[in-house]
Amino acid sequence: MSSTPDPDVAGQAPRRRTFAVISHPDAGKSTLTEALALHAHAIAEAGSVHGKGTRRGVVSDWLDMEQARGISITSAVLQLKVDDVVINLLDTPGHADFSEDTYRVLSAVDCAVMLLDAAKGLEPQTLKLFEACRVRGTPVITVINKWDRPGQEPLALLDEIADRLGIRPTPLNWPVGIAGDFRGVIDSDTGGMTQFSRTPGGATLAGRERIDAQEAAHRHGPDWQTAVEELELLTSSGQTHDHDEFLAARSTPVLFTAAVLNFGVAELLETVKQLAPRPQPWTDVDGQPRLVDAPFSGFVFKVQTGMDRSHRDRVAFMRVCSGRFERGMVLAHAATGRPFQTKYAQSVFGRERETIDEAYPGDVVGLVNAHALHVGDTLHDGPAVRYPPLPRFAPEHFAVVRSRDTSRTKQFRRGIDMLDQEGVVQVLVSDRRGAQAPVLAAVGPMQFDVATHRLEQEFGAQTLLEPLGYGLARRTTTAATPVIDGKQGAEVLRRTDGTLVALFTNKWRMSTVASELPEGSLLPMFGADDHEIS
Repeated sequence: MSSTPDPDVAGQAPRRRTFAVISHPDAGKSTLTEALALHAHAIAEAGSVHGKGTRRGVVSDWLDMEQARGISITSAVLQLKVDDVVINLLDTPGHADFSEDTYRVLSAVDCAVMLLDAAKGLEPQTLKLFEACRVRGTPVITVINKWDRPGQEPLALLDEIADRLGIRPTPLNWPVGIAGDFRGVIDSDTGGMTQFSRTPGGATLAGRERIDAQEAAHRHGPDWQTAVEELELLTSSGQTHDHDEFLAARSTPVLFTAAVLNFGVAELLETVKQLAPRPQPWTDVDGQPRLVDAPFSGFVFKVQTGMDRSHRDRVAFMRVCSGRFERGMVLAHAATGRPFQTKYAQSVFGRERETIDEAYPGDVVGLVNAHALHVGDTLHDGPAVRYPPLPRFAPEHFAVVRSRDTSRTKQFRRGIDMLDQEGVVQVLVSDRRGAQAPVLAAVGPMQFDVATHRLEQEFGAQTLLEPLGYGLARRTTTAATPVIDGKQGAEVLRRTDGTLVALFTNKWRMSTVASELPEGSLLPMFGADDHEIS
């Protein structure tokens, strides 16, 4: 194994921008993701989520269930090239039930684009995801979307960002025309205007015309004057972009878009290219940074099966943290010390994939049929390194799942194992219930819908789901198990990693049972090496 830094990495890593798009459901996240791909010329024509008429569905929503419901259920990876810059865009689920998948993605990016609905402003899921970025110190670019529809006043939206998030919004551009009458934007640096014009259905690039302030005033009259006065007010109050403050996550650049019309999307793409941070050293479990040009290391933040319907393969998504990745290199698996072959390495664009021969810090590599890898694993070359584990979520919903057809038991068990390894749900079992009636544990009930849908579509195993009345989970001990199992409204099961899990109907039931147990019998759901998020 080499321990010498690769000089080529010093040139390649600064070209990378790796970011995630986060939002509340229905803020237009998947539409924006697709619009960015369109502006980067990665696709020729945009589509709506439902693929109306002859238009195709969004490239990032590749699961059948996503396309049917019009929501993002799983994260997706898209790599775009803009001039000399490589942009790794990670689309995330917006629904709160899939927060854990979003948190995993946030661990792999250097920046986040927070998307707000112009009419609704900050919503509960947006607040939760922003807090995750704050904890990690992740810089955030704010995009106020749907300016083609009626919405709030722009100054009111910026006040809400400042008051509720405690971060200083600094507009890079400002809308000309009220929400619902989007004419274009003022560039805060030049004072000129970019005027937009529609294309049929928003399927192709919107027209963009740059005009100076005098021409803008002539064409747009009072709307231009209002926009100028509002932007001057913000400038005089010090709400101008400071790059160091942005990188320190103390301010957030703000842009305005109408993603469904492709208005303002080119401006966002340019902002990511110019302002998003380059890959930085990752800190290992001992608090030591691994330099970007150090020998190779990578972090597995997601595992996904079922992307290839023909082969039902399993893809581990790995963020390159340091050094150069070369297909075929033999890496060390930090958790086991065993060698790991990287013969089957691919770059992923939604569901489409192609072989990748090399990758650099910030890039995401799909390792195919990586059955030895799990979420949170580290791979490395040269000096050993292990990165901190990912945050874990405490489940709040539980249901027994059974196969409807006993002749499909083998397929049912294989599917359950796959869903468990991916982290779609957690799987709990007990001698009392038997291996054919595992308990699925989830953050939100929609995870059950995904699990049963995929069991049927990918493994041909139709299922029966029986919700359980439990709402709390805690780790427990072998000695406490008989006491807990003997109480109404409580039960002990075993997680597939061997952890004993006590389930309770509510906090009152848990506190009552706990009073009869030795101290230390009930612990947070996840072990000392994990971080629990509730």
